[in-house]
Amino acid sequence: MNIAFAGTGFISKIHAQAARNLGLTLTAVVNHRPESRDAFAAHFGIARQYDTVDALLRDGRVEALVVATPNYLHAPQTIAALKAGIHVMVEKPMAMNAVEAAQMNAAAEKSGALLMVAHCWRFDPDVLWLKAQSARLGRIIRTKGYGVHVHWGPGGWFTQKPLAGGGALADMGIHALDTARFLLGDPKPVSVYARIGTHYKDFDVDDTGILIVEWDSGATSTIESGWWQPHSDGVEAATQLYGAKGFGRLFPTKLVLPNEQEQKLEDVESGFDFPRKEHCPQSLYDDQLKYFVECIAQKQKPNPGGLEGLINMKVIDAAYQSAQTGEAVKIEGVL
Repeated sequence: MNIAFAGTGFISKIHAQAARNLGLTLTAVVNHRPESRDAFAAHFGIARQYDTVDALLRDGRVEALVVATPNYLHAPQTIAALKAGIHVMVEKPMAMNAVEAAQMNAAAEKSGALLMVAHCWRFDPDVLWLKAQSARLGRIIRTKGYGVHVHWGPGGWFTQKPLAGGGALADMGIHALDTARFLLGDPKPVSVYARIGTHYKDFDVDDTGILIVEWDSGATSTIESGWWQPHSDGVEAATQLYGAKGFGRLFPTKLVLPNEQEQKLEDVESGFDFPRKEHCPQSLYDDQLKYFVECIAQKQKPNPGGLEGLINMKVIDAAYQSAQTGEAVKIEGVL
């Protein structure tokens, strides 16, 4: 498979390494900055270089595109590629807002090209173990999750609202949001209440957020997002499930279930190490890209696809609206 990359930053390098590990043909790279583009191309042995995605598409000879550029470019670059019949995996958040996300979905439906959103935690072994075991917890009543950087945060375009759309919520909180939704079986959001602000640094996007999301399954999720926080009760994507019959959690990953015969609680260990050597290992992204390639080969719509990305964007939009109004925001129009 001939695969191209839009963007040359940290996460694009991770995706390119995944493509190399999978034996794909790294065909082209797109970036408006020649020095960054040249270095990326040299490192990964990529011959074709372009200033824009449109220039790449005019040349053709590409089957798939990974879009890992600043958020404001996600929608236009993805839509252009989809219209050209190129399959796209786009980084999270998939767009600046739900309106753009819906336009991306429409382009995929019209062209028949596949659209996947890189919600990477759906491919993590710990997450998959907890999802497989979650039925033992009974009906899930509530979840609690974390998307927080402690004593650290990004710079550059991430902190500029015209380029990023949102701050820590769009960057980190969306990890916790999507992980909770995945573990719950992808319910639809009903309403969102949020408190969001900028308290630790001087920029025009948020560095602190708390969301309460009500799902149509009856479960409620609490999501914490943040950059530069003094503390977090969990690492990135750490999620807790409170079920009618027991408790489950990620990182460290296990269940806690009652033993009624012996009148005590018992831990069901996952067998995964915590803390990990790397919390976000390369293998996580290898598995994600492998799934995308398999979907293309099998002509199978991915999950997480455009719909999952759109639903997350609707929650993010509602959270920012709620933070402005001080009221819970109902979510409508999700298919």
